[in-house]
Amino acid sequence: MEYRSLGRTGVKVSPLCLGCMTFGAKTEPEEAYRIVDHALDAGVNFIDTANVYSRGRSEEVTGEALKRNGGRDKVVLATKVHGIMDEGDPNASGNSRRHIITQCEASLRRLQTDYIDLYQIHRPQPDVPIDETLRALDDLIRRGYVRYVGTSTYAAWQLVEALWVAKELGLNRFVCEQPPYNLLDRRIERELLPMAQTYGFATIPWSPLAGGLLTGKYDRGTPPPADSRYGDVKEGSPQHKRLTESAFDVIEGLKPIVSAKGCTMSQFALAWCVQQPGVTSPIIGPRTLEQLDDNLRALEVSVTDEDRAKIDDLIAPGQMVSPFYEAAFGPHPYR
Repeated sequence: MEYRSLGRTGVKVSPLCLGCMTFGAKTEPEEAYRIVDHALDAGVNFIDTANVYSRGRSEEVTGEALKRNGGRDKVVLATKVHGIMDEGDPNASGNSRRHIITQCEASLRRLQTDYIDLYQIHRPQPDVPIDETLRALDDLIRRGYVRYVGTSTYAAWQLVEALWVAKELGLNRFVCEQPPYNLLDRRIERELLPMAQTYGFATIPWSPLAGGLLTGKYDRGTPPPADSRYGDVKEGSPQHKRLTESAFDVIEGLKPIVSAKGCTMSQFALAWCVQQPGVTSPIIGPRTLEQLDDNLRALEVSVTDEDRAKIDDLIAPGQMVSPFYEAAFGPHPYR
C-alpha cells in the first residue's frame, strides 16, 4: 500500500479512504464491522464519516467497529459537522461555535474515542463569519479533542480566505478539502486543485464513482435497478439532475477503454481519480464486502497518458456533464 501525505501535515494516509455513510442504514452493523476489518487488513488507514449520517448512527457503528478490532490508534479517523441534527432546534446545525463544540463532544461519544484525527466543516455557511468557525476549531485542537481540521465542498476562494484569517489571528488552518470529483464532473480542475497544490491542501474527493453512475450497472434507456440509488428518482432530485444524456455519452465512451484494461468500470473510474494530480485519497462508500473488494482492486489499475487523452476527448478537463455541486447543494461557483 502506497501512503500519501495528508496535505502539508506529517500524517500519512492510504490512497483510498473508507467512507461510512451507509453504516447503520443500508449497511447493517455486522456487515459494516466486516467491511472495516477487511479494509484495515488491506492497508486502508483512513476512515471518514459524519455526525449527520443517519443522525449519528454511522458514527456509532464506525466507533464500535474500531473498538471491536482494536484498530482505533492505527487509523486516521475523520468526521464532519454542519448538518441538521435536531429539526426543532434552530441552533442544531451550521458552523457556529455553539454547534461545532456541542457536536464535537457528541461525535467523540458516538465514536468511542478521546480524539478525532480530522474534523471537517461539512459545508460552507456564508452568514457565519469564518473567524468564528476557525476559533471554535482552534479551541478543540488546543483541548486535544481534534488533531487537524478540514472542509468539504468549499470553493477555492473560501479556502484562501480561511487561510488568510487563520494567519491573521494565529489560528490552526484547514489542511484538506473534500470536494465532489469524478469522470462526469471535473470542475475542481479549474481552480480548486491548483489552489490545493499551491497551498498544501490535501484533497479527499467524495463520489469518485458519481453516486454509482460509474459502476457499470446503468445503461441509457434501461430502467435502473430497483434497489439502486437511481432506482426511484423523483423529478428535480439530485439524482434526477445527474441522469443526463451527456453523462451516458461519457459512460458509453469509457466502455471500450475499460474493456481494454481488463477491469471493471468502477475500478477504472477510481484508478483515474486516485492518479489525478493533486488528489490525495478518494472516498469509497462500499455497502457490501464484495463492493469493497472491487474498489480495492482499483489500486492495481494503471491509467496511462494514452488513457487520459481518450478521456479528455470524452469530457474535457474542467468540464461537467453530470452536476455534483448544484444538484446536491444549490448554486455553487463551479459552473
